[in-house]
Amino acid sequence: MVQVAGELLITAGVILLLFVAWQLWWTNVESDAKQRDVIKDFAQDLKTVPAAPSTAASADSSAAYGPATVAAEPAAGGTIGILYVPRFGADYTRPIVQGTTAGVLDSLGIGHYAGTAMPGAVGNFAVAGHRQTHGAVLDNIDSLVPGDRIYVQTKDGYYVYEFRNSEIVLPSRTDVLLPVPTQPAATPKESYLTMTSCNPRFGSQERIIAYSLLERWQPASAGPPPEISAQVARTTGQG
Repeated sequence: MVQVAGELLITAGVILLLFVAWQLWWTNVESDAKQRDVIKDFAQDLKTVPAAPSTAASADSSAAYGPATVAAEPAAGGTIGILYVPRFGADYTRPIVQGTTAGVLDSLGIGHYAGTAMPGAVGNFAVAGHRQTHGAVLDNIDSLVPGDRIYVQTKDGYYVYEFRNSEIVLPSRTDVLLPVPTQPAATPKESYLTMTSCNPRFGSQERIIAYSLLERWQPASAGPPPEISAQVARTTGQG
């Protein structure tokens, strides 16, 4: 009987290890492959445009382009664009997809909260992503430093957000998704990007929230911002 119990415990341990390996490794492999396909499909509809001149990197240069173009919110599962975060690595590129259901977050990358603003719009462009497993798209969200740039590429152009600060909240704090985050009575006058993920890294008892503000934008016809042009070329072939 003792031998049987011991064998059962060993079997259970092996099964548990396999489950952990599946969660921490295989779900990332599967999600990464699906996300690459999403980016590839999105890139097929982009026009090839050379990189913008270096002057386009200044915050004032976007004034020449007028107000940011804002696309309509797509149907659930539709691709909005591509997220580039240099702080997360030179090759960090993730698709932004409409919706925050498990079908989106577990497979397709960054999910856009339906009903929040779209890239470039006045208000709160709010997105979510896993910190571990299923691609771990926001694994390093806690490494952002004030002043870091976050780039969103859509079919209309490039939106450059500047990271300001982050905070840890309880999952019930849905006010972070308001047009002016955490301020129910405020009318938005600026364009926010709010990224949400689980906290701590291997738990979900809390949420980590990263806030950024739109610094500038440029249309697709101007080409990518010089600081990410090489990365855009590697990712989409639109150099």
